[in-house]
Amino acid sequence: MALPADRPAASALLDRFGREATDLRISLTDRCNLRCTYCMPAEGLPFLAPPALMSLDEITRFARIAVTQFGVRQVRFTGGEPLLRKDLVEIVRAVAALDPRPEISLTTNAIGLSSRAQALADAGLDRINVSLDSIHPETFAKITRRPFLDRVLGGIDAVRAAGLRSTKINAVLMPGINDHQAVELLEWALAGGHQLRFIEQMPLDADHTWERESMITAAGIRERLGVRYLLTADDAPRDGAPAELFEVRERALGSDSPVLGLVGIIASVSEPFCADCRRTRLTAEGAVRSCLFSHTETDLLGPLRAGADDTELADLWRSAMWAKPSGHQMNAAGFTQPDRPMSAIGG
Repeated sequence: MALPADRPAASALLDRFGREATDLRISLTDRCNLRCTYCMPAEGLPFLAPPALMSLDEITRFARIAVTQFGVRQVRFTGGEPLLRKDLVEIVRAVAALDPRPEISLTTNAIGLSSRAQALADAGLDRINVSLDSIHPETFAKITRRPFLDRVLGGIDAVRAAGLRSTKINAVLMPGINDHQAVELLEWALAGGHQLRFIEQMPLDADHTWERESMITAAGIRERLGVRYLLTADDAPRDGAPAELFEVRERALGSDSPVLGLVGIIASVSEPFCADCRRTRLTAEGAVRSCLFSHTETDLLGPLRAGADDTELADLWRSAMWAKPSGHQMNAAGFTQPDRPMSAIGG
């Protein structure tokens, strides 16, 4: 296969702007058992037929290429809801057996996690991120359209019992729905030893109803938290992470008071961090997305099933990442939301 004229013959996943992808996000399914208002319609979406999804062996093969040929150090499994994969434990075990072994994490809504957390930990899972926008049953049900808060909290408790690292909690604030609960949610996370990360609502909803004017920005998040807490930027290097971290102290006690923990803010819209993005993504049907907001994908699963060897697949992947744009362009005139929602892309 001929290289693009300006692409170097390097082994790493490089792009034209000098970024190297070392963090692989693999979507395991586009299905979900919640119907969050900012992600999916109440009636759901047309989901992929099982034969269209990557199998255990195909996922393992792609992960092996990423780790051994590209130097990927982190593998995160996403969805949809990855716990809906019955073979999730086997997938984790297979990737944990790779040499060199990557750090393995899971982003989940935690429904069903209480019965699987120990098996996932035993298989080699290192860390779990749980999506949770409210600890109030009524608000949770309004956002997710499902009355499953108790199952989510039970899953979070099971993570600690399984001996996994402290859970990261991902929350989206929406005006008039849960933005007034920001302080309470952070208080709950700190008390439980969890790291809460607020995420700006992004234009990745299936209904395409997102409006910039109605989203809670990073500045708005800091303002809401500032009513109770004093936030100070964490000194540790960000190192390509999407979340900007802040030390949390009681405002009433001042800047010399003890640090209660950390809180993160992922400001993809208002304070983008594209210049240091180190992520590459595979959709559940085995296509490379160089950016969450891409309008194009590069199919790897088709060539794999047609008999392509690892070298050919790796070269397709490198070419897809070489074409990665400089940024998502959300703040540029003429930005167009991708057709595929977050549940179909993977986080």
